[in-house]
This record gives sequence, structure tokens and C-alpha cells, in this order.
Amino acid sequence: MKSDIATITLLPEHFSRAETVIASFAGLTASTFRYSTGVAGLRIDNGVGVIELLPFQGQQIWDATFNGRRLTMGSMFDEPEPTQSYVGNYGGFLLHCGATAMGNPSPADNHPPHGELPNALYHSAELLIGEDEHGPFMGLSGRYRHTVAFTHKYVATPTVRLHAGSTKIHAGIDIKNLKGSPMDLMYLAHVNFRYVPDARIVDTVADEKTGYRIRSLLPPEETLSEEYKVLRKAALADPGLHKRLDGAQAVEPELVMSMDVAADPTGWSHALQVLDDGSADFISYRPDQLDHAIRWMVRNADQEAFGLVLPATAEPDGYLAEKAKDHIRQLAPGETFRCQYVFGALDASEAAALEQVIDAAREAGRRV
Repeated sequence: MKSDIATITLLPEHFSRAETVIASFAGLTASTFRYSTGVAGLRIDNGVGVIELLPFQGQQIWDATFNGRRLTMGSMFDEPEPTQSYVGNYGGFLLHCGATAMGNPSPADNHPPHGELPNALYHSAELLIGEDEHGPFMGLSGRYRHTVAFTHKYVATPTVRLHAGSTKIHAGIDIKNLKGSPMDLMYLAHVNFRYVPDARIVDTVADEKTGYRIRSLLPPEETLSEEYKVLRKAALADPGLHKRLDGAQAVEPELVMSMDVAADPTGWSHALQVLDDGSADFISYRPDQLDHAIRWMVRNADQEAFGLVLPATAEPDGYLAEKAKDHIRQLAPGETFRCQYVFGALDASEAAALEQVIDAAREAGRRV
């Protein structure tokens, strides 16, 4: 079943420190507010969970809680900061990364970490209300126009939908090249779950010895702890080791890897972080849209974060390194890049069912 989507234009003046309900529909409620930092927030409650979004700053999902459990990474930021600096506001649940560059820049690169999209200032934002094949929903969309004379001109249109009574978030983005010449494109969906000690990781990587590639770029040797050196050496010898880290294991600095993933018969790839009670965090995406799978984790006194899978168009080593690997996409004049993905939480029965799908895809990948 599909119906027309109603939209409510969101303007900065709609947001004040006092939270205000602006729409209710089929068990969903949307309200506007401002954090103490002044950043505008949109809260959508669907009865089983709440997501907080930043309509005018990156259209990030800043926070997500389902069935009383917070999914979002632990970070140094209690609230979003009004900045375009990537590390000046790093703690959100979903950050769009790209689109003219992505990843950690090398000294020779001239782009900021993960590009201009994470904290981009959106020119328009709108609350979405409607019904689709998954049921009634509320969501957020908007447009960010990026123009640099003689260099870039594109418009990014992300979308997030949260359905009534669901613990799954449907998200995606369209990026259209408005320039009269081809555009280099990079994109990564930075979905940041909280690191859950002793959780079990399940994914569609068929070969745990060769299907994970530990990132070689590291901070200076003198900044690496002995504990990290031991962990890294063990992970290089047995990359699958990272899927069963014990609760006492620190991961500092971050551990980053690329993965070779298989898709299920419908073209989707999946990954789970399974908790002790059988419930799970999950992400699902299409490798035919986002053909690189990145995993990252960090756990120290200040941060607990787990990028279960960051689906992307390239590895996260910055523009020049990825160009040398021939990983840069190109959009023709007027062409649109489009991707979709789903992530959130599953109960024990849903997690068990998806694990069977993952096991079948992994087994099929072994036979290829």
C-alpha cells in the first residue's frame, strides 16, 4: 500500500528551547526543540522508540533509543555542537559522509575528514508524513546545495523514515550533479552503534582469514599502547578475532578494516551485533549501490563506538588514496547517485531469523 506523502516545511524559527509537538499520525509524534547548544532538533516518537534528528546540520540522526535501550555510540558530546567541524561534533548515530571526498585525508589531501556532508548547513528541511509498504511513517528530508566556483555543484537530498511500532530506520540519500561536467563522488553511511562488550558479531563475510583487511594507516608509533599493539598483531594474524572481543578489551586507537561481503538472493547484505539476550543491532544495505563495507571500533574512557558496517563507495583512506585504487565514482552532468539502507534494533526472534539469512548468504559466498 502506498499513499501520497504529506510534507511540513521546517524553518529555523519553528525551533525553540520549549519542545513543541507539530504533528501526530497513526501512533507517531513529531516535535521540535533546541538543544542547550542552540542546535535545532526534531524528535520522532513511534511508540517503541525515539529518534532525534538535526534538520539543518547534516540531517544527522543524533540519537536513537528503542525499547528503552540507547543504540547510539558513547562519545565526548552530550549534545550536538553548532559547527561544521567533523571532530567538533562527533557523537551522532548516523552521519552522511562525502560527497566530493570522504575518509581520513592524507597530508597531501585538501578535504576535511569525511568531506563536507557530516555537518553541512541545509538550505531546506521538511517533515515527511505518509504510508508505504512498511506502514505509516514519519521522517525527515531536505536539500543541501554545494557550490564551489569552477569546481563543484551538486544537491544532496537525504531521507529518513521511522514507521509506527518499528525498531527499524529506513534511510538513504540522492546526490545529483548539477555541474556541466562529470563529478567525482564518494559517499559513506557512518552508522555508529554503541560497542556492547561480549556481543557476538554476525556478518556475510565468507572467509574470516582473507575477507577482512585491517587498515594499514596508523597514528605515530609512539602513540600506540602496548595493549593495542598486541590486539593489532593478533587481528592481523586472525582477522576474525575482532568478532569476539571480551568485555575488558580496550580498543584505542580505532581498529578499522575493509570487508568482502556477500549478498542474499534479494541483493541485500546484513550484519548483526547480537546481545546476550538474543536481541541485536543490525544494518542491511545493497552492495550493488554501496560496494565497499567498512568496520571500525573504538573503546576507551571517552568513547564506545562500533561501526558494525559502514556501507560506502570506497575505502576510508581519503580522496587521493582511493583515487589511486580506482575507487572514485563519477556522475555525469545531471546524473543522480542513489542508495538506501536499513538499520536499528531487532528482538531475539527477528535477530535469529536474520542470522539464518546471513548464514545462507555466507555459505553461498564460500561456494562462489
